[in-house]
Amino acid sequence: MGGFFGTVSKRDCVLDIFFGVDYHSHLGTKRAGMIVRDEKGGFQRQIHSIENTPFRTKFEKDLHDFHGCSGIGCISDNDPQPLLVRSHLGFYAITTIGAINNADALVEKYFSDHGHQFMAMSSGKVNSTELVAALINQKDDLVSGILHAQDEIEGSMTLLILTSDGEIIAARDKLGRLPVLIGKNEDGHSVAFESFAYQKTGYQDVYELGPHEIVKITADSIETLSPPGEEMKICAFLWSYYGYPNSRYEGKNVEVMRVENGKSMAQDEIARGVLPDVDYVAGVPDSGVPHAIGYATASGKEFARPFIKYTPTWPRSFMPANQNVRNQVAKMKQIPVPELIDGKKLLLVDDSIVRGTQLGETVDFLYNAGAKEVHMRSACPPIMYGCKFLSFSRSNSANELLARRVVQELEGDEGHNHLDEYADPKTERGKCMLKRISEMFGFDSLGYQTLDGVLEAIGIDKDRVCTYCWSGKE
Repeated sequence: MGGFFGTVSKRDCVLDIFFGVDYHSHLGTKRAGMIVRDEKGGFQRQIHSIENTPFRTKFEKDLHDFHGCSGIGCISDNDPQPLLVRSHLGFYAITTIGAINNADALVEKYFSDHGHQFMAMSSGKVNSTELVAALINQKDDLVSGILHAQDEIEGSMTLLILTSDGEIIAARDKLGRLPVLIGKNEDGHSVAFESFAYQKTGYQDVYELGPHEIVKITADSIETLSPPGEEMKICAFLWSYYGYPNSRYEGKNVEVMRVENGKSMAQDEIARGVLPDVDYVAGVPDSGVPHAIGYATASGKEFARPFIKYTPTWPRSFMPANQNVRNQVAKMKQIPVPELIDGKKLLLVDDSIVRGTQLGETVDFLYNAGAKEVHMRSACPPIMYGCKFLSFSRSNSANELLARRVVQELEGDEGHNHLDEYADPKTERGKCMLKRISEMFGFDSLGYQTLDGVLEAIGIDKDRVCTYCWSGKE
């Protein structure tokens, strides 16, 4: 995934950018960067790896070198950025979020002749942000270039550009799969993926870009350079999983949605007569907790926290590169509360079940701590398709996804012609999938939220929400 933050102000804004970028740390775990522009000194830039050290720790020592009234920064799960670019369009900084599925084809189409080159990363791949800049630079102005890049890219592309004049150009992707929000205070404007990031630094909500909209932001104004489009497909997983609880997209708060989503799951199970008799309802920390609160409220079952995620040593979801160490860290994070587990029947709610990597370990952990029963609920439908629009739930193969692996095991290739049935717990195929996953992981029961339930909890016209990873429909 990834997130960005930018500020244009009448005063020095380095601390605003520093804290604003840091507040996007839940969206990426690999690299981060800041670029600040000073009227006299020009651009100052720093990029660090944050795979094993949080953003704030990495960048605190750089703060005394930064000074200026405008800047941008990012958290990235992919390439090093922001980048500085010099071209016929001027000298500017750029940071991007999205996915380019046709990167190799674009390089071949536009840049395979003599005289064009890219700085390759160690993997041999081209930096996505550098490729976007190269596409932009094919046109005679930045706006035309951005529109050209977005038209050519298969996937999605949202970006910020900081010009040599200290202005920020913000562009939301063609179908608005990700949000771009702007805040204002008496000295200027901030732009962010997560609005609470600028609210905590003293800015108030003032504008939310529409899909495909491009705006120019100065300390005094917000000017639309290219109007918003009519069609929108904002990602449903913003609310289900990777959005922060304080965040609001298209007017819909994340925490409120998750609680309502949990209520909807419980109400559906009550109506179908499949609500299990349990002592406690619990959320898998941390994003599963509000879904579980909603489930407990609607079901009348007591909410509890039978295990806690230990965060002082691992404050975020950083994981070492070594798989054995990763597995050990995952185990070490979970601290049981024996009084709430021993001899108890538990129902766990997680935000989603993607690959199922840690499910078995969590269930074993609870049974080893004395749990009598463990029931599992996913706050979204079975994930049947890897996301091709963003970097969330992307997979080299669909069979990396738990639901697809089980379908393949149950029915072979033929099963993939009946994915809608497998996703519906009321069908025979759906019941078979639930039973098989429960057997694999030792659940006493398993349930998934329905697609209609998720959309109802979000509360936006369903035609304006992307549910591709569940439905396969673009």
